[in-house]
Amino acid sequence: MHSTQPRLRHGALTAGAAVLALLAVGCSKASAGAQTGGCREDGRWSGRQQAAWLRTAVAFHGAYDGAGPSYEKASVVVRPPRTGDVRVLCRSLAVQIEFWTLTATATGTERSFVMRYRLSADGSRTRTVGFPARLPTGQDRTCTRVLVAVYAGAPLTEGELPRTTQGLSGADDTDVRFGTERIGAHRLLPGRNSAQCAPDRWTPSPSPTVSTGWDIYHP
Repeated sequence: MHSTQPRLRHGALTAGAAVLALLAVGCSKASAGAQTGGCREDGRWSGRQQAAWLRTAVAFHGAYDGAGPSYEKASVVVRPPRTGDVRVLCRSLAVQIEFWTLTATATGTERSFVMRYRLSADGSRTRTVGFPARLPTGQDRTCTRVLVAVYAGAPLTEGELPRTTQGLSGADDTDVRFGTERIGAHRLLPGRNSAQCAPDRWTPSPSPTVSTGWDIYHP
């Protein structure tokens, strides 16, 4: 009779400890879930998946219709996605915004690098990058257009760089081809002097296009 009560107490304590252990495990799992469940896992995304995310997050704003004297009001905006899964990414993407000029010549199209910005984006806030200050105005009597592309990862390799499939006069975004699937968005902008881009005009010796030759990095 005297040994029954201690045994009951011991059993109750053991059962209570087991319940507490289960609760602790449950809380631990809940805590881990709270840390990862609120964001969108992108650690194993391919270049195509990163491009698809950027496609919903990138917008081009400003006076880029060829009517104004400069691109001072033009910008590229990387914002939280508006459609699909709009959760913040668990890992920020390294996003490149790159600018080139395309100049019509007697033998084809000459591409020149202008500038490249690098920033991080995870969909938690809006980032705005203005166009480079020194872009061609068309005053040198050449047919020069500006191409801008937004993509994730490292800078484009030689085989990934853009090319046009037809002359600059009537080309649009669909006439630009990249040797990679990781381009999220791109835009081919009209020449500042549209008369120089008429189909029957070309410049045999175009003036050199200004090129800074360096990158700007944004944390």
